[in-house]
Amino acid sequence: MLIAGKWVEKEEVIEVCNPQDNSLISTVPAASEEDMLLTIEGAKEGAKVAASMPVHQRMNILNKAAAYIEENLGEYAATIALEGSKTIREATAEVKRCIQTLRISAEEARRINGETIPFDQAEGSEDRIGYYYRFPIGIVAAITPFNDPLNLVAHKVGPAIASGNAIIVKPATVTPLSALLLAEAFEKAGLPSKVLSVITGKGSVIGDLLVTHPAIRMVSFTGGLETGEEIARKAGLKKISMELGSNSPVIVLNDADIEKAVESTVSGAFYAVGQNCLGVQRIYIEEESYETFSSLFVNRVQQYQVGDKMLNTTDMGPMISETEAIRVERWVDEAVAMGARRLTGGKREGAFYPPTVLTDVPPDCTIARQEIFGPVVLLYPVADLDTAIEQSNDVNYGLQAGIFTSNIDKAFEAIGKMDVGGIMINDSSDYRIDGMPFGGVKGSGLGREGVKFTVQEMTEPKVVSFKLAQKRSV
Repeated sequence: MLIAGKWVEKEEVIEVCNPQDNSLISTVPAASEEDMLLTIEGAKEGAKVAASMPVHQRMNILNKAAAYIEENLGEYAATIALEGSKTIREATAEVKRCIQTLRISAEEARRINGETIPFDQAEGSEDRIGYYYRFPIGIVAAITPFNDPLNLVAHKVGPAIASGNAIIVKPATVTPLSALLLAEAFEKAGLPSKVLSVITGKGSVIGDLLVTHPAIRMVSFTGGLETGEEIARKAGLKKISMELGSNSPVIVLNDADIEKAVESTVSGAFYAVGQNCLGVQRIYIEEESYETFSSLFVNRVQQYQVGDKMLNTTDMGPMISETEAIRVERWVDEAVAMGARRLTGGKREGAFYPPTVLTDVPPDCTIARQEIFGPVVLLYPVADLDTAIEQSNDVNYGLQAGIFTSNIDKAFEAIGKMDVGGIMINDSSDYRIDGMPFGGVKGSGLGREGVKFTVQEMTEPKVVSFKLAQKRSV
């Protein structure tokens, strides 16, 4: 692990295994509280170094790191695929997004600016002139998930470096290797030591210290709702940015292009084995189109190739662990026992759970209310758009949604009424680019990610006012 500019090994280690066959890939150190304290002390010095770096230096480092990753794209993609659930095709796409995230961060570094303030808007302040500018907050703690182990780390590291902060990354215990490779890229790019640390270990050992330490000025967390709520209670007086998942709805109206809606929502539901906070979970289809849509949807799902994630022909690999696959299996079985019908989907085999489609799902079963985070999608026939919107909003999540329609008035009705942070028209709920403000409402989190918007979160405005010797003349 990278602590305060030094690569550190320990006798106590955590095994990193391939969820496909549980084979050992590597080991990483199991950090202690003492390791975390050492990391934070180093980051205090790193924050001073980062804040003093001129913008051109930050930009140069970010672009060099992106170039290094691009030169070693194959290694990065293989690491993502091996330690996680993504197929090699999905992993390659993630590496390309990471490269773009870092390059966007370099561009945003030059756009951190302020404004002049007309102090003479206040009577008696005619002799004052000034402005505000943005300054880095200091040390950012980044706690990242397993499902995008490279790009979601880059989404925190890139803006932190662009805005002149130090950052400590605590990657997911099961997928730490991709984050360590990202740190290697920044080391090769010439990032001063102690600006970035990647500390590996169990959250139960080092998590509380990272979140509660007074030197940490911001906690950026991507993960589950319960953990997010716990962090918010413990963090104290510091900035918090949280992306906490969803139960994403998509609406398909009678006037939609049904075939395009099917292709988009199948991809959106089963990308990364459904372990995607934006993944399509609930689809509301107007009754007249329901049979056509569901038939085409199931047919397309049954064409999915499930198997070895390292093959380019594979559409879907295993879940992140057998434990998670068992959880999804249990939720599906509960729904079926309560009256749901399984349109397609088979038996679990280890960490593999096949793409599954349910209908007639009772509203009070677990899978209808919670974030599935697995390869299951629920189909609902609805009478009209109002009903679809009402049912879409009737959960404690609001990250992103989608609607398929050729009627612009109905699209704008959904835009105005759906309680989400983003709505995609004629697209899956999982559409995202790294330059947009990304985040949700209700149980889906606080604040917004996306490079430009993360930079705003990681900086503070400072007001400067000059009182002149005499009042200004016009």
